[in-house]
Amino acid sequence: MKKSIIALTAIAALSTSSFAAKVTHTDMMEQIEALKAQLSALENKLNTTKSTSTANKVSLEKMMGNTSSTASDARFKKLEKKVNSIGKKASLAKAQGAGDNLKWNVDFRTQIDALEYKLGNGEKVKNSSLLTNRLHLGMKYAADDNSIFYGTLAYNKVFGDNRADVTNAGGTGNNASFDWITNEAATNDNSLKVKEAYWLYRNDSFLGNEDVAWTASVGRRPSTDGLGINLRVDQQRKSALSHTVNVEFDGASARFDLDKLTGVEGMWVKFCGGRGLTNAKLRFSSDGQDYIEDEDTTANVDMAGVIFVPYDNGQYSVHMNYAKAWNLIGNKNRDGDQFTADENGKFYEFGDIQFFTAMFKADGLGDGISDFLDDSIFFASYAMSKTDPNNNEMMLGSAESQTGHSYWVGLNMPDGFTDNGRFGVEWNKGSKYWRSISYGEDSAIGSKIAARGTAWEVYYNKPLTKALSTSLRFTKIDYDYTGSNGFFGDYGTPMDFSNPNAGTAVQEAQNITAYMRYRF
Repeated sequence: MKKSIIALTAIAALSTSSFAAKVTHTDMMEQIEALKAQLSALENKLNTTKSTSTANKVSLEKMMGNTSSTASDARFKKLEKKVNSIGKKASLAKAQGAGDNLKWNVDFRTQIDALEYKLGNGEKVKNSSLLTNRLHLGMKYAADDNSIFYGTLAYNKVFGDNRADVTNAGGTGNNASFDWITNEAATNDNSLKVKEAYWLYRNDSFLGNEDVAWTASVGRRPSTDGLGINLRVDQQRKSALSHTVNVEFDGASARFDLDKLTGVEGMWVKFCGGRGLTNAKLRFSSDGQDYIEDEDTTANVDMAGVIFVPYDNGQYSVHMNYAKAWNLIGNKNRDGDQFTADENGKFYEFGDIQFFTAMFKADGLGDGISDFLDDSIFFASYAMSKTDPNNNEMMLGSAESQTGHSYWVGLNMPDGFTDNGRFGVEWNKGSKYWRSISYGEDSAIGSKIAARGTAWEVYYNKPLTKALSTSLRFTKIDYDYTGSNGFFGDYGTPMDFSNPNAGTAVQEAQNITAYMRYRF
């Protein structure tokens, strides 16, 4: 009997306020019901054992803080009322801990880059210590089993202030926004960068067909750090295939899983569309025609495409992408000097472009040959771009449609001497008229994928603790033609370096990158 009372004491302890933050209200009520049942069984046993009933009842009543002579139901009501109060406090603590609200995650990186450029005339320029802080605040909320919200707030800036902005002619007019007091001084700046913000709907059947699971999504897209580039930046892939698309934009997508319908393992297709530039006057236009199309600016810049995975068995997969973009923008060079900026940097529309990508990926090489090969990742990708200039325009320096090609291979593998460090090596090469939409690639020297020439890269990523990790990376680009990181107008014209106008263009670029990163 003493053991039963000890057990009841332990159960009662779970209902005290010290456990309110960890035990839900439902759990507490279940414990109350269990306590009632055990007390009822105890009373029955006490009634059949008169010689011990009095002592046991006294002990029980002392445990419950009640001096009445019976374990009445009133005590349970009092205890239930107390637990209801505790449950409310537990629910509040759960809400404060985002149990039923927005989930946050943090990705904070401090990075140093040592970069150097060699120009066409042989001159070298460099920065040996570019220091930056980057913060991504990720958001997620699942309102139900079918709909989820995702978002990312972003901050990415150099250490301190930009010297040129505050010392050169035409710089900051006053010190209110100087970096030393940027969060202490009241200003008229309301900016907050939103990198991603979209909702995702998912369902296991499409129009009643349980063989087709599907999703739909609208918002600011997860369209940077896609498949391929995600390995070197040490994170899960985002939506796009980064060989042709690595840029932030707003749009929508719908994905359909076809493996059950076709019997082909891992098959799926995704349709995507978005807008990269909106042609519209702004609010309070002088003519009162707010938000109508503005004939003085470029037309809407839109993109639509399809991603198709014909096969994915978890180890070997094939990924394909076709996309088209309309009304691509660039600068005009009216005076014929290739490196003189156009007035006010105004954008003009030059034409359309089409893309095609095909990538093979192996997540593990062979089958049980060695642990090293099982944990290695290899990919090979081919991409093509094809321009379609507007009438009387020179898109990428040509009034005719031009086709560009790019090849990209990479290997990501264990370091062989730690449990979780990984080495990577990548190579890519682009032709004269190769053009990607990869302006969002995270590199201080610009997009290596966009290179009209040859790029090599080696990197090492290493987790240090559960949250901390580090990375070291070296990137080298040898350009065969100019304009790799330009837009689609005159300044994107590919010239080889025998052209006198290419004298101040970057012919070689290299970058050593190291960072410490905190993620949770």
